[in-house]
Amino acid sequence: MPTRKRIDFIIKPPHGRATRADARLHLDNRPKPVVVFIHGFKGFKEWGHFNLLADYFAQHGFVFIKLNLSHNGSTLTEDDVLDLEAFGNNNFSIELADVKALLDQLFSEESPVPKTEMDLSRLFLIGHSRGGGLAILASAQDHRIKGTATWAALSDLENRWSPHALEQWKKAGVLHVENARTRQLMPLYYQLVEDFLANKAMLDIPAAARRMPQPLLLIHGTHDETLPLQMAYDLKESKPDAELEILPEADHSFGGSHPYPNEALPPAAQQAADKTISFFNTI
Repeated sequence: MPTRKRIDFIIKPPHGRATRADARLHLDNRPKPVVVFIHGFKGFKEWGHFNLLADYFAQHGFVFIKLNLSHNGSTLTEDDVLDLEAFGNNNFSIELADVKALLDQLFSEESPVPKTEMDLSRLFLIGHSRGGGLAILASAQDHRIKGTATWAALSDLENRWSPHALEQWKKAGVLHVENARTRQLMPLYYQLVEDFLANKAMLDIPAAARRMPQPLLLIHGTHDETLPLQMAYDLKESKPDAELEILPEADHSFGGSHPYPNEALPPAAQQAADKTISFFNTI
């Protein structure tokens, strides 16, 4: 019987703030397709049911890797969102650099996952929520990615804030958002907007969806309370050959919560996982 293993490792993006990742796989000296999972806004790699999700993909023959985006508020010792200064200094260019740094590491001679266990010619991304938009942006830039799935993805960055909100944000230098789970008021410094405006072409999600050559699966729930189902239809319009899967009654987290008390995946998350596994197996 193959041994199921978790490999924890550090990523060192060029911007200088290191972050953590972990891989789940069955060690059998056979090359397996690789899935990189990107969490969303206010998320982190140990959130809710994400470890169950990692084990589920490993059971189905994948190397499943999830990372903490470097400025999500986690640290090298804590996964939860505790470093609010780092959180406030996050931006979309930094997040793209984090994903690229992870892929570069997997392809390097210093890969933390044994090369005998990975088929890097079948490297896939899954992005949840804002991580879904990020997965599309990364796919448009990186030919090493062979297929992409988004779960409840953000469809556009440009229209997230009204002109009035942007004006107030610029004047104050900071916008505070509440973490509904912890009741923390979390800062977003105006540099996020400046980064977006300076890199608008690179950070245009609809344009990236039109440009990306990889097969794309869009999964969205009808009861998404955070990002409306219309966003999935908008992405489908940008990339008509994308496969769209609508999950009746699924919410934004596909039934997950943090902490997650159960030993099995939420039914909606398992539906999303099964659909994604089938999709990747066709590529």
